[in-house]
Order: sequence, then C-alpha cells, then structure tokens
Amino acid sequence: MSSQRPEIKEGELGPQDGLKDAGMSPSSHKKDEFVILENDVEIKFDVTAPVKCTTNLIQCRTDKDMSEFVFVQTSHKDNTVSFVISVPESGYYKFQIFALPKSNESKSLPNVYNYLIHCKQALKTVYPYPKQFAIWKDGCYLYEPLMLNSSVRLRNVNFKLLVPKANAVAVVVEGEWFQLEKKGDDIWETKIDLDKWKGKDTKLTLNGNFEADETKFSTLLEYRL
Repeated sequence: MSSQRPEIKEGELGPQDGLKDAGMSPSSHKKDEFVILENDVEIKFDVTAPVKCTTNLIQCRTDKDMSEFVFVQTSHKDNTVSFVISVPESGYYKFQIFALPKSNESKSLPNVYNYLIHCKQALKTVYPYPKQFAIWKDGCYLYEPLMLNSSVRLRNVNFKLLVPKANAVAVVVEGEWFQLEKKGDDIWETKIDLDKWKGKDTKLTLNGNFEADETKFSTLLEYRL
C-alpha cells in the first residue's frame, strides 16, 4: 500500500504562484518528483533575499502531518535555504514549502513549491528534529547536534551553531544555564554533559540574547531528552 503512487492534481507539484515573489529557486532538486534510496534528504533553494518560511511533510498513505521530521537551515552568507528531511517509513510523501520575503509583513505565507518524494527504504531509525522558533529561521545554522534524545549519546555533547547578531547564546536545561563561547563570525560553541537528564523527557532549549538587556533571551530551538 505504501508504494502506491498517490493521485496528484495537475499543477499541484513544482513551482507555485508565490515562488517568484519569494525570490526562491530550487538548486539541489530541480525535479518536483524524485526517489530517495534511503530515508533522508536535503533540499536546497537559492534565495535573492532573506525569506521567512514554513513547511508541511505529509505521509500520503495516512495523510498524516510529519513536519517534526523537517529541519530548516538558512545561510545569509550563501543566500540559501536548506530543508533537511528524514522520513520514518518507506512510501510516498508530499513536501510543501510556504514562504515570503522577510521584508513582507504578512503573517500568511503562500505555497511556493511542492515535491512528491518516494522513499524506497527506511533502513535508518529517525527521530524528530528540535522544534524551531521563528527567530531561528532568520539566518541561523546548526552544525551539531541535529537531534538529541534518550537513544543517542548524551555525555559531552558538542554544540556548534551560527547565530547572527547575538550578544550571547545559552543552553538551558531544568533551570541550569550553560553559556556558549563565541568563536568568531557569529559561531557559538560549547560541550555539555547531559547524561543525568537521559530518558527523563527533559526539555532543553537553545536561547539567544539580541537586546541591550543582558537578561532577555529568545528561544531558538527546543529539544526533548
């Protein structure tokens, strides 16, 4: 059942009306329907200016929204937006992108591009990516860790991320604060032993300070340990 191609309406796949206004063009996957042999893929778009975007990942067999398996990376330096996707099962998935230029104040993002992805094999166990808050998608980039949970090693976890214009960046777990060290060019790093929280469904957040008030931090990402 999962290998049966879903019915697709004419014009449903590929570029939509809002693509030109968003200033986006596909760079890594120019075909709107493609096969992945394993259960992960990274789709890249070039952008002419910073964009705000959101996505839907729909499993066609169940019509279930699986957007927690999509992670958005943006690079103002390279003028790219990347969508890192992992799917838990083989089969067909619709991937929908919604976007507007950051300069547009509208909160309603139009559909700009749709893909149909056929995963042949889901050999790797996948886990949801960290929850991303709006400020994260404004030029932030996560080098590591892309995921944290009770199934991965939590002793001495390396954190490395790019956060433009941040005065400070910190990890917060159960009220404990861990400050990251700035390494230049907006790169922030640290190493933290998270082993004592393993398997307790503890919330961990990555936070940035962007204001003159040193005590005000905005949440960038949220993990569950």
